[in-house]
Amino acid sequence: MIWNLSSQLTFFLRGINFHIVLYQGINNLNPRIAIVGSGAVGSYYGARLAISGADVHFLMRADLEHVQQFGLRIESSKAAVEHLEKVNAYGSTADIGYCDLVIIALKATDNHSLEKILPPLLKEDTIIMTLQNGLGNEEFLAKRFGGNRVIGGLCFVCINRPSPGVVYHIAQGRITCGEFSGLPVPRTHDVGLIFKRAGIPFLVAESLPKERWRKLVWNIPFNGLAIVGGGVDTATVLETNNLYCLAKELMSEVMGVALALGYEMPDSLIEHNLNETKKMGSYNPSSMIDFVMGKPVEVEAIWGEAVRIGLEAGSDIVRMECLYNLIRIAIDRRDNP
Repeated sequence: MIWNLSSQLTFFLRGINFHIVLYQGINNLNPRIAIVGSGAVGSYYGARLAISGADVHFLMRADLEHVQQFGLRIESSKAAVEHLEKVNAYGSTADIGYCDLVIIALKATDNHSLEKILPPLLKEDTIIMTLQNGLGNEEFLAKRFGGNRVIGGLCFVCINRPSPGVVYHIAQGRITCGEFSGLPVPRTHDVGLIFKRAGIPFLVAESLPKERWRKLVWNIPFNGLAIVGGGVDTATVLETNNLYCLAKELMSEVMGVALALGYEMPDSLIEHNLNETKKMGSYNPSSMIDFVMGKPVEVEAIWGEAVRIGLEAGSDIVRMECLYNLIRIAIDRRDNP
């Protein structure tokens, strides 16, 4: 028997159960999009996409009946009200079916539910995009659904959900996105075009991990101090001298961990974050709202994992450790009065 090179390669690959799926871009010109987690973040971005003409389908829980009847509204002090009257809202992913792009906007505390929620949405080339806070979300998805599906998005937006079916936009809205498996590929830019068509600023990052740590430079101090400060807003953090000084020191520590991991950030990032926070006014960070309302807080994703990585890297993170422990104590006292 004479084998050519192709036959030998096929035989070899069968022997090691080798499987490669190449994702180059989104083939569908109008991709079917699922929003999993329709709180403030999912409702805001999903509604903006749908209003622009995208084919968007929302998985909803508490707001399902209200949204099916009245739609979704985006209100803002700086822009006209946007109203998505007809919303494709469902109580089950089995009712949605296969999608080209699945956007995860659940809190990281609900990640365990994704193992049952996501499969009805996934075909072989479905992209999973997480818009969640903190560390470990991409790794969680990659382990269960394949790393070559996963892209990570970071939302830089100030929004709240004051009532069912209503999102109040305060400031910003940019998404920074990167590939879990490495450098950007055509599909990363394809996803960006979908958001840009909806008027949403979208940046493609060369390094997703670096951008995760860049966002933590803000999230760790301001979400954390808002909780341990007794449920205060960002304006109070800036106006209270002790909290203001701690915020600056915490930002410096987070940047130190990032540097130890090889992600250098300019010292000017601290002043930039302070200036941007001033523009937000009396903004209530999402983790503080969850804490005050008695909901689960993303303690491990935002603070715990960062602390563990910082300790392993040998970084000086005394304040980060202290903040992490104080948040855990505050939640324990809240739940066990």
